[in-house]
Amino acid sequence: MLCLPVTPVAFEVLLSLSGDDRHGYSIMQDVSKRTGGAMVLHPGTLYRTVARLLEGGRIEELDERPDPKMDDERRRYHRITELGRKVAAGEAARLEIQVATARARHLLPKPKMLSWLCPTRIEAVTNRRK
Repeated sequence: MLCLPVTPVAFEVLLSLSGDDRHGYSIMQDVSKRTGGAMVLHPGTLYRTVARLLEGGRIEELDERPDPKMDDERRRYHRITELGRKVAAGEAARLEIQVATARARHLLPKPKMLSWLCPTRIEAVTNRRK
């Protein structure tokens, strides 16, 4: 069962894990980097989300670990499951439809580059419509 929509935090975790297997701190760094700092995951939020995704079968905890010399044994690594990929793809498609509608109704400019994701840019676009 896909259960859409997913929360923004869950979607970000799934996006992060769709690229690589990661541990929690690596997920937090990836999300912050990809969003240009617009979304910062705090440990409590991240680990509650990870627990829900594990429980729902969207991600799995890995038994294998990197070389111990290059890793901290306390880290838990996670991987997206096939179901998790389907959920992430479904959510991406759902959001794509919303973005298309927002563009059609002149709430968003036509896409140029990802620079419009910057919060100040979003604010400027919102204020322009008032």
